[in-house]
Amino acid sequence: MPVMPEEIILLTGEVEGPHFRAMLENSNPALKVVHAETLAALKDACAVPPPGGGLRRLIAFSTHILVPGYILDALGAPAYNFHPGPPTYPGSHAASFAIYEGAEKFAATAHVMEHKVDCGPIVAVEWFAIPEKAKFMDLELKTYEVLLRVFSGLAPHLAGDDTPLPVLDVQWSGPKRTNAQFDAMKEIEADMEEEELRLRFRAFG
Repeated sequence: MPVMPEEIILLTGEVEGPHFRAMLENSNPALKVVHAETLAALKDACAVPPPGGGLRRLIAFSTHILVPGYILDALGAPAYNFHPGPPTYPGSHAASFAIYEGAEKFAATAHVMEHKVDCGPIVAVEWFAIPEKAKFMDLELKTYEVLLRVFSGLAPHLAGDDTPLPVLDVQWSGPKRTNAQFDAMKEIEADMEEEELRLRFRAFG
């Protein structure tokens, strides 16, 4: 019989936190769920021992916060990140670069968190077709909906089973995009052709 986690720290936004807490507590009423929106709040939560010295799990959902390695090392179970993009687009602003490069499909990904961003073993991927002429905000919204579905499917295990999630035979690939690269793509040059300008607007705003 699996041992249930004692505590889960949710690193996510203001809107998601209460809903995810209810979802996890529904699967395990004895679970303590701590919601952290900032790095400071995460550090404060980790500074307090988990209830009864039991298992603490960290879940990050669609956050830009980089979790320090010492926090990951101190956990009693794998930490998981829910990434709004496919394994082929690690890093930031995945939707924008996928549109700019003409990708035909996209995905939401869940993976084990490691010291480096978007490199840990992948535990879930849900693919979907990118609508023709989609703007980056449309694709981000669709990805968010799919990511919610992935989280909902994994929540019972995360809340009620201390064993690691099964790892898929899927690997990360492609360059890790950065915020600086995203900002650079929004710069307009005088000699750009109209087609390039339209594509950049659709992909980067």
